[in-house]
Amino acid sequence: MIPMLDLTRQYATIRDEINEAIQPIMNAQAFVLGDAVEKLEREIADYCGAAGAVGVSSGTDALILSLMAAGIGPGDEVITTPFTFFATAGAIHRVGATPVFADIEPASFNIAPNCLDSAVTNKTKAIMPVHLFGQCADMDAISECYDLTVIEDACQAIGAECDDYRAGSWGDYGCFSFFPSKNLGGFGDGGMITVRDADRLERLRKLRVHGGARRYYHDEVGGNFRLDALQAAVLSAKLKHLDDWTGWRQINAATYHECFTDLELQGYITRPQIAEHNTRHVWNQYTLRIKRGARDKVMGHLSGAGIGCAVYYPLCLHEQECFRHLGYKRGNFPHAELAADEVLSLPIYPEMTANEQEQVITAIHEAVRKFG
Repeated sequence: MIPMLDLTRQYATIRDEINEAIQPIMNAQAFVLGDAVEKLEREIADYCGAAGAVGVSSGTDALILSLMAAGIGPGDEVITTPFTFFATAGAIHRVGATPVFADIEPASFNIAPNCLDSAVTNKTKAIMPVHLFGQCADMDAISECYDLTVIEDACQAIGAECDDYRAGSWGDYGCFSFFPSKNLGGFGDGGMITVRDADRLERLRKLRVHGGARRYYHDEVGGNFRLDALQAAVLSAKLKHLDDWTGWRQINAATYHECFTDLELQGYITRPQIAEHNTRHVWNQYTLRIKRGARDKVMGHLSGAGIGCAVYYPLCLHEQECFRHLGYKRGNFPHAELAADEVLSLPIYPEMTANEQEQVITAIHEAVRKFG
């Protein structure tokens, strides 16, 4: 069996470091916010090149809290991509605003700046680009388009760079997830918001604890968006290794890329492309396009061979049942819809062996030639 991701291998290499990091918190029995969270906030802000950071309870809550801090709510519209995890548009809906979709670039899977004009109205208050699969959206083009709040959904892209600026340092807010499967993953849910302007930190911190700067005194209605101290300690210990892990992901991606050249030339697949503006892809996923309608058959072949793989994402957001009231139809975003029909992600985690990767490559060659 070759899993899509095996976190037990990673843990085995840093077990002692993790235990050392969490023991002081266990001894003090101080589990919410505190010194460990503040330490991680400083480390993440520094790592991302941001003015500051606020630890929160999940990547989803990072998106929600950023929207709240930006004053976005009922009657407002936020432009985003239809090809991403549900939380992106779900967070917009959760604050009472309306998600408005714009199509993607076929090569990068990220929102296409040249599609924004048709999505902007007098109700548009923000743009929420997603750095999908570990590659930044074209933030320079997006930031220059309009005088709007920019909230980066960087949940899959910690350490990625666009024109040498780190994800989370371009927009007004940068949102990160520390879900265990992310490149920097905790032992449960967790998230972080980075900001370009330190003046935004105070409001984020206040909204994080039910809108009160002092306990039991509330200036506005916030929420319970706090990051646990245990998660922060684990993440600080892991952060020291993140660049090494990213390096192995890049090596694995390069190996895949070379070994799938022949299949692309024959029209069976399309390999993932790195956009010109991206100076560091961190490969949260390595995602092929399987052509000729063969994706599901290829996926079945891999699964039958004991090889983990996954489809991110099989149904675009504008086609989800809960967003039908927005009035979109099949065909509105053809590039996103085609991606949903063709994408297949392969194992790329740092600890996979060369032999395991060779088995994946061999199985892909067998499957696409059989079914393509």
